Amino acid sequence: MNRKELHPDSSPLAAFGARLRSLREGRGWTQEDLAERTEYSSVHISAIETARKPPTLRFVRSTDRAFGTEGTADSFERQWREIRHGSLLEGFPEYVGHEGRAAEIRLYEVGVMPGLLQTPEYATALAESAVKRGAITAEQAWERVALVAERQAALVRTRPPLVFVVLDESCLRRPIGEPAVMDAQLARLTEFAELPNTVLQVAPFTMGARRPFNLPVTILTMADRSLMSYAESAQRGHLERDGKFVLPVLTAYHQLQAEACSQAESVTMVNQLRKGTP
Repeated sequence: MNRKELHPDSSPLAAFGARLRSLREGRGWTQEDLAERTEYSSVHISAIETARKPPTLRFVRSTDRAFGTEGTADSFERQWREIRHGSLLEGFPEYVGHEGRAAEIRLYEVGVMPGLLQTPEYATALAESAVKRGAITAEQAWERVALVAERQAALVRTRPPLVFVVLDESCLRRPIGEPAVMDAQLARLTEFAELPNTVLQVAPFTMGARRPFNLPVTILTMADRSLMSYAESAQRGHLERDGKFVLPVLTAYHQLQAEACSQAESVTMVNQLRKGTP
């Protein structure tokens, strides 16, 4: 049997795989033994150990059960979450945790579609572009795309949040990926607007100086009606919980909504772009 040499220092996923092999062999288990305990195939175990396949949340939880490391400081799930968050801005993982429990989400985006509305293909195109620029690794690109799907899944829970989205017109007009990718993304916007718990608006270029925000912003209303806002700079994200700072942002957001196109006008604009109409 060929045994591939591992290089744990080469990447976070390689370190994960090397640790998995070390603990497995420390128990005297073969890959088939671990596969039986986790209900995965030995081929899958081999791919994880050699960093040819990234682990999923289901896999790491199965592995923790097999090794008895659930809920410990050395759990595989904890290592997996550290790997996933390695390519994210400081402050963003904390924000995502609150976003998944929010009763209301209000967001404004400039330039690109917000993650909560991205199709997998659109998210992949953005991530692959970042890889080509050398901003992130291929592994981190996968992590970003996976996180988009995870965030969107939280929106279809039993009691979904109210979601208010205002997109700067640049989000619609900036081409990302192949034309088919962009067309599917625009179609996703019209589907989003039809949901009973959502409102979609476009802030047109003609708003000019009346647009109260120059950068993306998100405001969360939690179940207890407390407020928090989240904004990003180039290097880090900032989660603000102090109401005296969040309330002015909420006021400005309401002003933005009042000036933006209605949902019906916004959907018409999206459909016109899909047809190639200026």
